[in-house]
Amino acid sequence: MTDQTLETAETILAKVLTDVSLPELPNHTSGKVRDSYDLPDGRRVMIASDRQSAFDIVLAAVPHKGQVLTQTANFWFEKTAEICANHIIDMPDPNVVIGKRLDMFSVEIVVRDYMTGSTETSIWPMYQRGERVMYGITFPEGLRKNQKLSNTILTPTTKGMVGEHDETTTPAEIIETGRLTQAQWDELAALSLAIFVKGREIAAANGLILVDTKYEFGIDPDTGQITLADEIHTPDSSRYWLMESYASRLANGQEPESLDKEFLRLWITSQCDPYKDPVPNIPPDTLLEFSSKYVRLFEQVTGQTFAHAPMDRPVIERIRENLAKALPEFF
Repeated sequence: MTDQTLETAETILAKVLTDVSLPELPNHTSGKVRDSYDLPDGRRVMIASDRQSAFDIVLAAVPHKGQVLTQTANFWFEKTAEICANHIIDMPDPNVVIGKRLDMFSVEIVVRDYMTGSTETSIWPMYQRGERVMYGITFPEGLRKNQKLSNTILTPTTKGMVGEHDETTTPAEIIETGRLTQAQWDELAALSLAIFVKGREIAAANGLILVDTKYEFGIDPDTGQITLADEIHTPDSSRYWLMESYASRLANGQEPESLDKEFLRLWITSQCDPYKDPVPNIPPDTLLEFSSKYVRLFEQVTGQTFAHAPMDRPVIERIRENLAKALPEFF
């Protein structure tokens, strides 16, 4: 990277959205990537920052990431609304969703089609360690990294707080510990598989493999209906591979070409053990390459051209201006 390119990269990175403090709004909570504000009337304002997490750690910030996540999720919420209700009420800014506040379940439903992954809760690292019963499922000997599984599987985890790791679990443990009833688990499992099938079909039609993803659900306190929340099929919550090169790269023992945060995970694991060692600073060019992958995914999945929100002023100023129009009673 030349000095001029580095200066440009650092200028762009200086304008990313990391601090999402809006004192005008009540009941602020901050997650790894999103900040939320709970309004008295049951609505929740969710702002996707550019913060980048991996291995359950916030590591850096990626330009336009929050916008990509919000607009990608909105695309998928619309495409799957006939399968499952979702929390969306309004989207007043490229980084902001106003949604219905739900009583969230304390589990994440992870759906997988391939033997892959790099985190401690992914099936490939567990399989490499010699485990053959994972998430209550028995796996055969002789599986290879990145190969397609014989069946789509569900591998639930318990949800970790900021700074904590998600933990593996099984449907039986979820029910035994009272996190879900049997009926709730059955409904979440059926909804998750149906949503995944829809996502897989749309991704395939656009030259992508939807490898795996996670879903979070809650109960609508007014209707009692199970409702999809958080995000859906984004490059943060999902793994996407390019279909065109998958077979040849698998045959040659190469990693599939990805358009998700596995790119960053693999860079980190090539530098250190993120569960034991400090993660080194991520170079600016790596973060910009990462940003371009997120934008490419949005465009390839949706068929839309990504409209880069202007970065001529701090993103938080634009967000405050748009929220003042949507929620004038608070501004």
